[in-house]
Amino acid sequence: MAGTPEGWQEVVRLKREAQARALAIAADESLPSSPDASVVTDIDDVATLARLIASNELSAEAVTKAAVAAHSQTNCLTEILFQDALAQARELDRYKSEHGKVAGPLHGIPITLKDQFNVKGHDTTLGYVGRSFKPATEDAVLVGMLKKLGAVVLAKTNLPQSIMWCETETPLWGLTTNPSSKDYTPGGSTGGEAALLHLHGSLLGWGTDIGGSIRIPAHMIGLYGFKPSSSRLPYYGVPVSTEGQEHVPSSVGPLARNLPSLTLTLKELIKLNPWEYDARCNPVPWRDEVYQDFKSKPLTFGLLVDDGVVQPHPPVKRVLLSLVEKLKAAGHDIAEWNADLHAECIQVMDQYYTADGGEDIRRDVLAGGEPFIPHVEALVNRGQPISVYDYWQLNRRKVALQQAYLKKWNEIRSSTTGKQVDVVLMPVMSHTAVPHRSCRWVGYTKIWNVLDYPALVVPAGKVTAIDREAPWDPTPRNAIDEWNSGLWRQNKEKMIELGLPVGIQVVGRKLEEEKVLAIGSVIDELLR
Repeated sequence: MAGTPEGWQEVVRLKREAQARALAIAADESLPSSPDASVVTDIDDVATLARLIASNELSAEAVTKAAVAAHSQTNCLTEILFQDALAQARELDRYKSEHGKVAGPLHGIPITLKDQFNVKGHDTTLGYVGRSFKPATEDAVLVGMLKKLGAVVLAKTNLPQSIMWCETETPLWGLTTNPSSKDYTPGGSTGGEAALLHLHGSLLGWGTDIGGSIRIPAHMIGLYGFKPSSSRLPYYGVPVSTEGQEHVPSSVGPLARNLPSLTLTLKELIKLNPWEYDARCNPVPWRDEVYQDFKSKPLTFGLLVDDGVVQPHPPVKRVLLSLVEKLKAAGHDIAEWNADLHAECIQVMDQYYTADGGEDIRRDVLAGGEPFIPHVEALVNRGQPISVYDYWQLNRRKVALQQAYLKKWNEIRSSTTGKQVDVVLMPVMSHTAVPHRSCRWVGYTKIWNVLDYPALVVPAGKVTAIDREAPWDPTPRNAIDEWNSGLWRQNKEKMIELGLPVGIQVVGRKLEEEKVLAIGSVIDELLR
């Protein structure tokens, strides 16, 4: 049925009806015994909520019901797991009553997942109609670990068809909008998760990132988002388009409304030894000595304001340079970074995306019979498949570029102290959130996927009236830069009115997650 034009629309109708029923049941069950929802949903910190549950000021069931009530205000959900969540919360309360202690450090913490993580008994669609009504037979490794820590999984959230886009739209679930304006995108591909977190419908969200899919929504919505190196957290049980392409692997990572929540969750997951559950994970324990060291000493930042391809909009540049001044005033050093090797890395990344000639994505779309969204159609038609030999040569180029970038990092030094750069500080995108279907350039984020470096997004400011008359070079460098310039000219008044968030990106070398999170906390304290 799903493979015909008529069939895909029937599948969509059935999926949306099932979702509506689940939402209605959850709303009816949650309201009678829920505490004031704002008591729970206004909490931004995982550790704070965990303490309230541990001290019996709140029960896991009450917390879950309060979060359920918040979900009714959103339009970014896919699979509704509320009944499972309430059962899980009641079991956690029973455990605490019997044993006199919490089940784990995330006991009763409500979380949500991008619709890419397998949860037993529920679909994982990736935005494809053809993957509907095919429930997973087991939890993803990460989901199982989160449950072991005590987290309660409430729902899954929307993503673009195929996940391969920096906005959030699919024929199956429709368009997810930015909470600041229905006319603006929340970013993607983890856009549903970001919108929900902004609306306080969850305390901790989980996404994936193969080109910026965690970092871009975090930047556009005003959240904290973290892409670790791909082998630090378990990916097994998280289906992905172009699955089997492991040479620029996707990473799983968290989003939250404050940075300590990300750090706590990553630390607790790593303490469970994920390499014992997923063969892809490196056996790297949590290195608290590294984290503490980089929180408490003068730092050297590499600064990249412009990637040389698409110039950042005035608010993006202003917010970044304002942070630089704060860092200098706090005694930190700034070294000039450059975009050498970025264009070559991005070219390799783009070739990996389409090495199969779009066959993987095309098969999934055709299996469901739904139409392609325009960006995905352009992606699958971008080029012909390459030979195995050509793929090997692509791998050789990637390895050579990774080695060259490592050499570059080792050689760039501060002109004042001679010290090596600790992290690179740069924009997340050339622009803030934009009107739907306007995103094109993600070079500021996907460079770090090619290199497999950890990257953190920290909310750093907003678009303000001061940006209206900021200097702007009107001469376009290329077609994409011309498009980017037009976005600012045509939309700056609305962007100022909305006060759209601006994030900054903090990047370390491969497997330097503790360092990046520590330096992120230094930045966050200066900004707050």
